[in-house]
Amino acid sequence: MKIKAAVLRQMAAVPPYASSRPLVIETVDLAPPGPGEVLIKVSAAGLCHSDLSVINGDRPRPMPMALGHEAAGVVQSLGDGVTDLKAGDHVVVVFVPSCGHCPPCAEGRPALCEPGAAANGAGTLLSGARRISHVGQVLHHHLGCSVFAEYATVSRHSLVKIDSAVALDEAALFGCAVLTGVGAVVNTAQVPLGASVAVVGLGGVGLAALIGAQCAGARQIIAVDLSDDKLAQARALGATHTVNAGQGDALAQVRELSAGGVEYAFEFAGSIPALDLAYRITRRGGTTVTAGLPPSTATLPLAAVNLVAEERTLKGSYIGTCVPSRDVPRYMALYRQGRLPVDKLLTGRIALEDINHGFDLLREGKAIRQVIVFD
Repeated sequence: MKIKAAVLRQMAAVPPYASSRPLVIETVDLAPPGPGEVLIKVSAAGLCHSDLSVINGDRPRPMPMALGHEAAGVVQSLGDGVTDLKAGDHVVVVFVPSCGHCPPCAEGRPALCEPGAAANGAGTLLSGARRISHVGQVLHHHLGCSVFAEYATVSRHSLVKIDSAVALDEAALFGCAVLTGVGAVVNTAQVPLGASVAVVGLGGVGLAALIGAQCAGARQIIAVDLSDDKLAQARALGATHTVNAGQGDALAQVRELSAGGVEYAFEFAGSIPALDLAYRITRRGGTTVTAGLPPSTATLPLAAVNLVAEERTLKGSYIGTCVPSRDVPRYMALYRQGRLPVDKLLTGRIALEDINHGFDLLREGKAIRQVIVFD
């Protein structure tokens, strides 16, 4: 079938993207689902820093690629062997397909699925197939999703069925921002009731972590960012304190607010200075969690003796250490109860044709979470 999709043919375009237009809206051919695959009509797709890091070249991917990895949509048709979904079901797309059989999957850690990671790196679906082409040229899939498009063919293992009562433009955020941010708090760190928390980097994922910390019952939530607008948003979402990292000594401010350091610090900015700050504001015996994705060449200088002498923990968190089929329904239930106000993270709805400008807003820190909405 013929569909419109946003295609990236070359990384490292010069911003502003509204002028350089790295993403081109093209009419492409989408093949029907093969065995174990599903065709969905994309209803909404979120703009995320993980997409931006491919556009700017920080996280190289095979080109050309149909971009987009955070979405919700409606099932249209099923490939052979898919028996647990039907046409009309509402689904959220998850950007690591989990095979269910590799060692991480068998250990209950599907976010680390080995075949899923290999397929994502190669720009294919979990089966190894590519289902998108343009004038005979095969296009790569972005993280098995490629959802900046009217329709997408994806692995059944990339989908979670959801309650149709949840608006699909809001549901889209659960596939990345909410899984990653909330999951970092409740799965990776397992923040206990009454803990002190700091969140460094207040994009969509960071603010999702903030509302996750509030839902988990943190007694103190310190939000840290360079943007006063984002800090105001954090206060509206439940931060007990805010610190502008570009004004004064942020390390001293957080330590003073938290009586020497927080028990749990989270970094979502994807920069080494932000991670270094998150580590330094963590108290003795505390835990620092990073879910930011800096360039692959970036390294963190660390006084190794502190890990021992202060019994410090530094952990990575990928997709919030999630089990998608478990966590997406749980987080959506909390959202419907008013305990995870995910809708407040949504700061803009745009058309597919405005995607380059949308990434300018994201790059400039002027948007939290924008979603492309399709008719």
